[in-house]
Amino acid sequence: MLKRLKLDTKLLREMDFSILIATILIVLFGIVNIYAAMKPDVSDAKKQLLWFGVSLVVLYFILLVDYNILRGFAPILYWGSIVLLIYTRFMGATINGARGWIKVGGLFSIQASELAKVAIIFMLAKKLDEMELKVNNLKNFMILAAYTLVPVALIVIQPDMGMTMVCFFIVLGIFFCAGLDMRIILGGLTSLVFGIILLWNSGLIEPYQKRRLVSFLNPEADELGSGLQLMQSMTGIGSGGFFGTGFKFSQDSSTSYVGQFVPEKQTDFIFAVIGEHWGTIGAIVLLILYGIIVYRTIRTARVSKDIFGSMICVGMASYFLFAILQNVGMTIGIMPITGITLPLVSYGGSSLLTTMMSIALIINIGMRKKKINF
Repeated sequence: MLKRLKLDTKLLREMDFSILIATILIVLFGIVNIYAAMKPDVSDAKKQLLWFGVSLVVLYFILLVDYNILRGFAPILYWGSIVLLIYTRFMGATINGARGWIKVGGLFSIQASELAKVAIIFMLAKKLDEMELKVNNLKNFMILAAYTLVPVALIVIQPDMGMTMVCFFIVLGIFFCAGLDMRIILGGLTSLVFGIILLWNSGLIEPYQKRRLVSFLNPEADELGSGLQLMQSMTGIGSGGFFGTGFKFSQDSSTSYVGQFVPEKQTDFIFAVIGEHWGTIGAIVLLILYGIIVYRTIRTARVSKDIFGSMICVGMASYFLFAILQNVGMTIGIMPITGITLPLVSYGGSSLLTTMMSIALIINIGMRKKKINF
């Protein structure tokens, strides 16, 4: 029994430790910044540390199983996420204007769309493998589009614009790397623009949410309203300078600018905490660690022994690239403010768990990129 719970040394030699180490460093850095953002209330930091421990256990068990065996669970994961999204629509808790959370025993919440994000990647990878990348076949394309639209539509009506954008760019990255005709991709982008216009005028998005989304264009116009969060974020990041104001475990968040004045500082605006305490140098180090994960993920996609593994890596690389650009961009005023968190750093158990599961799959794919004779 114990032998089954031990990774074979031949597989260990194939493991990409750079992704694992970069991931662990980013998560620990995130927990430190959640602590800095919320102290003296350290409950969020403790919960994130607990989720990290759970995620490491799940990561290890995923590494034990050949990812080709896991592909058989793709339909279960996909349809399970659909059921959770439907349940969330009618029974979920509303946080920040979106009904997207499932309360579990009053102790913690699960964001169903985080699971759906991974399920979309998993299902598209499985189908593209079965289709042998014949994505320009009309029937195949319609099947892939249907698998994408069902969960995305359920996310749109929450409404969760941030996760909708994440899913769109994940699918765009997968379709592009699968070889979808550029005319179809451009048509899809055009349809997205019209879709945003329709959604904007549908009544699903509340007026205050609209103001928040466009506030980055001119935050000074409403410094005490929709532009407040962005203005305070940029001030906090600016105060950090190149080396930051420093970090002390004994220091309360009330002594820092971001800790006092930036809402959602432990989630959406965690980068403002990083900018203030660690400065430009801290932000650069974080982005370098992200760069290692993205680069090694793309490399794993290139050397994967099958389409299924390659497309999973492409989907995750697309997620990381967009989520990092969007989250960092919105804290410094170059992107609209959405509910997209900073991967592995922002507070959120379901986000951390699903992202760690996906990274485990990437490592798993790299470990089994070639046949190993036992």
